Amino acid sequence: MTSQKIENLLNLALDATGTERLRSVNLQVGYNEMTNTWDVIILYSGTLERVSETAESVTPLLKNFAIVRIREENIEKLASLEEVIYIEKPKRLFFEVADGRRVSCIDAVQTPRFRLTGKGVLIGVIDSGIEYANADFRQEDGATRIRFLWDQTVEGTPPEGYRIGSEFSAEQINEALQQPNRTMRLQKVPSVDSSGHGTAVAGVAAGNGRNSGGRYRGTAPDAELIIVKLGNPGGAGFPRTAELMQAVDYIVQKAEMLQMPVSVNISFGNTYGAHNGTSLPERFLDAAAQIGRTLISVGTGNEGAEAGHTSGFVREGEETSVPLGVQERQGAFSLQIWTDYTDVIGVTIKTPSGERVGPIREVMGTQRFLTGKTEILLYYGEPSPYSGLNEIFLEFLPVDDYVNSGEWNIILVPEQIVTGRFEMWLPASYTLNEGTAFFYPTEELTLTIPSTASRVLTVAAYDADTMSYADFSGRGRKNQNNQKPDLAAPGVNVVSVQGEEGYASFTGTSFAAPFASGGAALLMEWGITEKNDLFLYGEKAKAFLRRGARELQGYDSWPNNQLGYGALCIRDSIPETRVS
Repeated sequence: MTSQKIENLLNLALDATGTERLRSVNLQVGYNEMTNTWDVIILYSGTLERVSETAESVTPLLKNFAIVRIREENIEKLASLEEVIYIEKPKRLFFEVADGRRVSCIDAVQTPRFRLTGKGVLIGVIDSGIEYANADFRQEDGATRIRFLWDQTVEGTPPEGYRIGSEFSAEQINEALQQPNRTMRLQKVPSVDSSGHGTAVAGVAAGNGRNSGGRYRGTAPDAELIIVKLGNPGGAGFPRTAELMQAVDYIVQKAEMLQMPVSVNISFGNTYGAHNGTSLPERFLDAAAQIGRTLISVGTGNEGAEAGHTSGFVREGEETSVPLGVQERQGAFSLQIWTDYTDVIGVTIKTPSGERVGPIREVMGTQRFLTGKTEILLYYGEPSPYSGLNEIFLEFLPVDDYVNSGEWNIILVPEQIVTGRFEMWLPASYTLNEGTAFFYPTEELTLTIPSTASRVLTVAAYDADTMSYADFSGRGRKNQNNQKPDLAAPGVNVVSVQGEEGYASFTGTSFAAPFASGGAALLMEWGITEKNDLFLYGEKAKAFLRRGARELQGYDSWPNNQLGYGALCIRDSIPETRVS
């Protein structure tokens, strides 16, 4: 089955055999072999009545998006419904793993002149959970600052309107905090942050330093929190875009119910997609960012120096060879090629042994090739209703344990060239052996998705000690009209909360993003809570943060594709002319 309503990767997954899915780390994401069901993301019009009749379950989200669980044999029927506009499969997400306060001009707005601490503003942290017993997330009387905690991994009573996990209120968390030990606490609220990532992110955004004796403080220490621990369906060890979308939907709706402004933090990302804001998760974030009084901050990811992206031009009459190194003991991996649909480009694959596969012509649907100990699935897709780009997707599957190691060459064969530009991406470096990478990478356009969504605040990382760009931080495209990233925040050796009572140093854009989301909460407190500007959220808050950003030395032009408009500076983002 091939449908133009279904994204290319899902079409390929549906065409793959069960064995091919099991050998792949991409194709099985969203599929449950035990029940033969898929979790898919849909965009629809009208009502979900006929969708519900076709599906096993439906979770409606904001702005006509929904998460649908459906048996595989019914996906064709789902695609045939007039009200279903487009269908995508979920994608895996990966972490974007005190000087920061000073250089971000946060201390300056917490002096007697401003006294901004995040009061009256919610910070939504979507991550790996939180150590809710940590004093950094409690008030002076010991009560929690967490309004709601939704743990998508714990079976129990989900929030109303959702079908996974358990929701815990502030009252339930406070009851747990009154228990004499951790074991009894977890009997009341059985939510833990196993990795510590979410706790550290929340600490940067809103820790109050009650454990530190005054040596540490987060960005918005009086803000209230909504925490979502992302689920990992089937125990796969990673969350997906489907769970992320539900988390954003939940936080935005809770903020509306509480009638409070909310600053949402996302420190996850992936590399699959055209990186132009057109996937359903990107479009959903753009829609959610326009609900209520909301600002969503997303880290740019840590792929800037990982050699997982390359680009170039194909010219008439001239083949273009792109060398790719594959390390020993490399399991299954994928490669995406994106071109303008006006170009017709064939593909030849040269293996490490010198064997040539192809040229493979543009034929819609799945093509299979076996070379050595590697099976290659190649899928030529068509443009989606939201993007005029053409995708060529290659999945490298080991016949036994590993893909053939050595130098592979992806040779692009021109057949009809108008623009000739191509982009290639490997999966996130987290999933690959070190050294599986392009020989000649392109560092621009290494932002991870969904930081590429147009209405989110896209946050890069810099080193606050050296006042210089952190080379791991994802970069945008040079000379891009819709500038990404928007700005940068400290992301190297950032001190934050660890476990139930300690502190540690962390590095990554994961920890730059909460400086921005916490800083946005301070800006919204000044504007909305203190009634200096009741419309200081969304694109307006982004504009204020961009204007206040500080230029670092060593750059000829601003904005640029590494640091955007500059380094976060909350003090300079508050309009001086409007402050008495």
